[in-house]
Amino acid sequence: MITGPKYKICKRLGAAIFEKCQTQKFQLAMERAPRKRSGKRGGSDYGAQLIEKQKARFTYGLSEGQFSRYVFEAMGKGGDSAASLMGRLESRLDNVVYRAGFVRTRRAARQLVSHGHVMVGGKRMTIPSHRVEVGDVVSIRPESRNSPLFANRQEQVAETTTPAWMTLEEGGMGVTIASEPTVATSELQFSAPVIIQFYSR
Repeated sequence: MITGPKYKICKRLGAAIFEKCQTQKFQLAMERAPRKRSGKRGGSDYGAQLIEKQKARFTYGLSEGQFSRYVFEAMGKGGDSAASLMGRLESRLDNVVYRAGFVRTRRAARQLVSHGHVMVGGKRMTIPSHRVEVGDVVSIRPESRNSPLFANRQEQVAETTTPAWMTLEEGGMGVTIASEPTVATSELQFSAPVIIQFYSR
């Protein structure tokens, strides 16, 4: 899924899509190299759309095949394809775990789910791509709550702003999906409508 050093990927795409790149050093590097950032890949509509697609794919840690399936699924629904795409991406279990603040990165969230630390509706779930539904309760398994992974959970709860579409439960060890997952355009480092244009060519 991730090909090459993360810092170089961020520089190539011109966006801090990985935690490693979310530093002052990276921002300064981007400011010093504006021409390189808008080089050959961004010199055409196709190139600009490709970059937006790659930003989204790397942000959510998806393979090309996974991401393409989500896009075509969204386009097949009719209506606002960009909103449908974002709803599908945000409803992935690993993203929900990340948004809930159980861990600090989506990659860590994917590992948390894969290793069996997460439950959906009281049942252990090990599939990061599992789609959560409105009303689902996503929580940390009781057997995992004493793990060092969650030793500072109460402090993290105080520092984390959860999305409006989820509510904290069980002292911060769980969340309920209160409404369809959404994300504000201002929170994104890519343009979903541009991605839809890329796949509509």
